[in-house]
Amino acid sequence: MDLVTLAKRSPWVFPLACVAALAMVLISEAAHWQSIDTLDELAAIQACRAGLQDLQQNLLEAETGQRGYLLTSRKEYLHPYDVALTEADRSLKVLARCYSDRPASAQSYDRLRALTESKLSELALTIRLHDEGRAEAAMQIVLSDIGREKMAGIRALGAELLALEDQGMATAHHDLYRTLMLSRIGMAVLSAFSLLAMYLYLRQTLVLAQQQLDLKRIMQAERERLEVEIRQRTAELTELTHHLQTAREDERNRLARNLHDELGSLLTSAKLDAARIRSRLAGTAPEALERLAHLVSTLNSSIALGRRIIEDLRPSTLSNLGLVPTLEILAREFAEQSGIEVQCDLTPVRLAAPAELMLYRLVQEAITNITKYAQASHVWIGLAAHDGEVEISVRDDGAGFDTSAKPRSAYGLMGMRLRVEANGGALTLVSAPGQGTLVQVKLPESTSA
Repeated sequence: MDLVTLAKRSPWVFPLACVAALAMVLISEAAHWQSIDTLDELAAIQACRAGLQDLQQNLLEAETGQRGYLLTSRKEYLHPYDVALTEADRSLKVLARCYSDRPASAQSYDRLRALTESKLSELALTIRLHDEGRAEAAMQIVLSDIGREKMAGIRALGAELLALEDQGMATAHHDLYRTLMLSRIGMAVLSAFSLLAMYLYLRQTLVLAQQQLDLKRIMQAERERLEVEIRQRTAELTELTHHLQTAREDERNRLARNLHDELGSLLTSAKLDAARIRSRLAGTAPEALERLAHLVSTLNSSIALGRRIIEDLRPSTLSNLGLVPTLEILAREFAEQSGIEVQCDLTPVRLAAPAELMLYRLVQEAITNITKYAQASHVWIGLAAHDGEVEISVRDDGAGFDTSAKPRSAYGLMGMRLRVEANGGALTLVSAPGQGTLVQVKLPESTSA
């Protein structure tokens, strides 16, 4: 079943399938983009958390380096201090980007940044005082509670911001899980809907397939009925053709017998009477004898015409001499009348009298067609028996014709074919434009002939 037929019979299948596919795509895309936004938010929260933790760690390292330098006056303690300052500045920049679009956390960040800058200024001040030779002033600043209070404030603000970040992370995780759950539910619903649509589609397809199968059975039964009827009609037509042919040959035989018996006897009697009259008028009336001679000549011509008509109606040579001499006589007379060279290759065969008469008529009609249409210069007639079959063929080198084209009148060939089939044989016609024509007939050989 093609898509056009399915669309015509089930106009709702494809729209529903398109809606389901579109819904799946929309749900998938919505879940995808919402998940990406949530993941981006989680990444930003994680970056803020990392920035807060790095800032506190960098401040501790800077304070450790500062105190080591103040206690030992060794320059190698300034290297961790300098690194910590650089990293703390980077952490502040990261946190500035994180809280720039968060009004709820911006105030806490501003306080954290201020305490961090104050703490860094305190550390820088103690190092500068130590470098200027005022170590006791620097130590007094270190031993005071100012630095501890600033670090406590930084830790408190950091903890507050981390708590906010944890809360945001929990919210993002919840949103992500909710998105995934909604996506799963949506895909499950659409999958169920698709399975239902597929079930309906398959059920309708099975119904349509069953209808087609029933229609195919009906068409097959109708075809078989028509084939039986065609075979029956063909058999009836063949039988009718055989009956008509037999009736025609019987009528020809009756006419030939009547002409031979009645007309022949009348003409012969008239010829004998003319001979008696001629003998009695001998030497007495020359003019009458001349007219009588003309009458005798006319009677002879009439007798010859009667014999030709009788031979055309029922060839006596077929009953007296057989099929081979009759065909040879027919070929010789055809060659004399048409001027076409005829070559015969005839072998005696065993056939019943009706089959011999049918073959004689077929050859007669074939050479008549050659005279009318073929424009041939040579004709070959063959008769032989092979493996229980009698084969006769008439071939010419004439104009030929296209056997696939519908002829203007096919009754002659159709009659020949039906007559052959009525006698249990088969006729084959081979021809092409410019390549002559071959008429070939095969009959079962008779065992009782």
